Amino acid sequence: MAVGVFDSGLGGLTVLDAVARELPEVPFVYYGDNAHAPYGVRDADDIFALTCRGVERLWDEGCDLVILACNTASAAALKRMQETWVPADKRVLGVFVPLIEALTERQWGDNSPPREVAVKHVALFATPATVASRAFQRELAFRAIGVDVEAQPCGGVVDAIEQGDEILAEALVRSHVEALKRRMPRPEAAILGCTHYPLMEGTFRAALGPEVRVFSQADLVAESLKDYLARRPEFLGPGRVSRFLTTGDPQRVSDKATQFLRRPIRFEAA
Repeated sequence: MAVGVFDSGLGGLTVLDAVARELPEVPFVYYGDNAHAPYGVRDADDIFALTCRGVERLWDEGCDLVILACNTASAAALKRMQETWVPADKRVLGVFVPLIEALTERQWGDNSPPREVAVKHVALFATPATVASRAFQRELAFRAIGVDVEAQPCGGVVDAIEQGDEILAEALVRSHVEALKRRMPRPEAAILGCTHYPLMEGTFRAALGPEVRVFSQADLVAESLKDYLARRPEFLGPGRVSRFLTTGDPQRVSDKATQFLRRPIRFEAA
């Protein structure tokens, strides 16, 4: 009954940690494409090909349901995958859905016309590829009207996190927040639109100020996955073993993952 969790690198571990707490009886197989990270600077075709390769590897592990714990893959590849590539007996889900559910206070299956919501000014922090895709704005427009979204491409942040350079990551976050606030001085809400960014949530919150509501994805995704599996238990795959797979150097990735989650993590070669 394993579920797969895919990410371009280590950021998806924030999602894995949350879903594992919410569903302790479910084995999870994590696939980090560390050899090709970051995805945020790649083009859409490249992201699609790499994501499909990783998802197929998770299917091989008995994961009929795979969560793309990567906003860039969700933004640039998921729609194309679902429309042209995913077979009927598999499911691939992204991480935008729970965010938009929370922001618009409506369920994903609610197909009523878009309506006004309480939050009018939203800051989106994401990778350059996610920002360029405008996927978040497109999905939000289907469900809400009158919401102004200001997107800030946060170049360099994922690289700094993956390299373990916390000082650089903090400096970059502060710089990106300052750049956005020059264009939107008083955002009401902020979306951390990359699964690496919860690792820097404290820095984002400090730079944004206490009046800004910060939406971080991991817990929202965990709650959504629990609900989805309660409704669609047939997509609990046949896998029985939790594993951590990487396309990068397993020892180096294990060391970084252990540092991130503050518990021993052992990656194997994918």
